[in-house]
Amino acid sequence: MKISVIGAGNVGATTAHILASKGFAREVVLVDILEGIPQGKGLDMWESAPISGSDTLITGTNGYQESANSDIVVITAGLARKPGMSREDLLAKNTEIVKECTASVAQRSPNAILIIVSNPLDTMTYVAYKVSGFKHNKVMGMAGILDSARYRSFIALELHVSVEDITAVVMGGHGDTMVPLPRLTTVGGVPLTDLLPKERIDAIVERTRKGGGEIVGLLKTGSAYYAPAAAVVQMCESIALDKRRVLPCAAWLTGEYGLKDLFMGVPAILGKNGVEKVCEISFNDEEKALFMKSSEAIRKTMLEAQI
Repeated sequence: MKISVIGAGNVGATTAHILASKGFAREVVLVDILEGIPQGKGLDMWESAPISGSDTLITGTNGYQESANSDIVVITAGLARKPGMSREDLLAKNTEIVKECTASVAQRSPNAILIIVSNPLDTMTYVAYKVSGFKHNKVMGMAGILDSARYRSFIALELHVSVEDITAVVMGGHGDTMVPLPRLTTVGGVPLTDLLPKERIDAIVERTRKGGGEIVGLLKTGSAYYAPAAAVVQMCESIALDKRRVLPCAAWLTGEYGLKDLFMGVPAILGKNGVEKVCEISFNDEEKALFMKSSEAIRKTMLEAQI
């Protein structure tokens, strides 16, 4: 298993580090245009291998040749948000960056599975899909795992319980229109709605929607990277080991949920072929309305991307 990570910034480098420590990949290639950065970070990670006990080889490079014949390619390249910016503010610049990265990757790794992390996430996944020419099951975006993890972490803080006992899913676009589903959220099998009043649940849902912006506001010079990287690695592991885990991610819809021809956050089975199946959840009227509103926001951004 060879995995390439495009972009050696905070998200990309952290992703490469976690991938290496997990040990399920034979080789991790870290690519970035900044001379010396991927090489230095890659060498530093490799020098930690005797301590961590991982034999995953990490290679840093400024070109794409070393990434050839990758099984999975993670694209994190792009501008990060700054305070006051929305994910959509990054649209024009990141569209060009993702187009260039995807074209270079597709040429050298035509059988790879692509995982997109660049923002605005759902639209950048669409950009990669169109540019690569890959089958839709081979292209997906990382979002739902991250959003669900934030949601679960906030619930754990509220209830003073282990995050391990919280089961939840967040669907829709990766942005302010995302759709957490309190009705389907459980804590050790107990419905969240039995444990918290509506106003506290609503506050957690709103904090989840603004979770990325909260971190951007605190950091001031960057955006989140530990949780996004951990989410990417979970997707890579399910694919690489054919674990067929049901994980929320931005997947191409072909009629599921009454929608088609867009990438959107939904639960999906991830295995050796990428998105093996999109799982459909029965919504109530309120949830369906929020989900459709989110799809409209994604389509608007897709049109603005001019692919």
